[in-house]
Amino acid sequence: MDFGSFGLVVAGLTVGFIVGMTGVGGGSLMTPILLWFGINPATAVGTDLLYAAITKSGGVLVHRKNNNIDWKVTGWLTLGSVPAVALTLWYLSSLHTAPQTMNAVIKHALGFVLLVTALAVFFKKQLLAFSLRRADSSHGLSGSRLNALTVITGLILGAMVALTSIGAGALGTVALFILYPFLPTRRLVGTEIAHAVPLTLVAGLGHASMGNMDWHVLGFLLMGSLPGIYIGSHLTGRISDDILRPCLAVMLACIGYSLAF
Repeated sequence: MDFGSFGLVVAGLTVGFIVGMTGVGGGSLMTPILLWFGINPATAVGTDLLYAAITKSGGVLVHRKNNNIDWKVTGWLTLGSVPAVALTLWYLSSLHTAPQTMNAVIKHALGFVLLVTALAVFFKKQLLAFSLRRADSSHGLSGSRLNALTVITGLILGAMVALTSIGAGALGTVALFILYPFLPTRRLVGTEIAHAVPLTLVAGLGHASMGNMDWHVLGFLLMGSLPGIYIGSHLTGRISDDILRPCLAVMLACIGYSLAF
């Protein structure tokens, strides 16, 4: 194993550790790290998408066993996200003859989504408090209106994820908290993960079909991230969330600003 491969294993270990501790940061950190290793944006996004699909699959099995998934909500999200993924991949394929243009589009979109993710991570508590206040005063949304908003949320997440590999985690969870404030947190998290797996898998396979994939890099990342997630999940709560989330938000904001501008 050469130095570059060892670095990818360490990167996977580090990101897996952070994800295990905080539950967010997978794509938000992994894709910029792959760019830092000199991998072009399209390949970084495609590789990270399949990485996310594989690493989150185990989470689905655990949440399903514990009955932490609302399959109805997952279905409405998927109804919006999968068509959005298909349209976004079609748009990217139209740029495939001009790889510099495609990489530039992905890089700038990645920067802006990272900035939005940083805000979502930093102000998560305030967003959740607002959602609960709104729900208490209006008893929340219901019926066809809620279903339509869930589909629209899936559509937005699908486009973002297919374009940047980011959004299914931090942004998806916050969106579900706002739409379904009365759903227990464990079911919200399980539902988001259940939606993220088919979303990232379809988007990842689409990128792979366009050649936006490095299978060797994916293998080295998994080699480090799987034990990293295991270790991090056992250390959850050892470091205050009030310290972890602002640090993660500032880091994402700095990376996003450098990519966008």
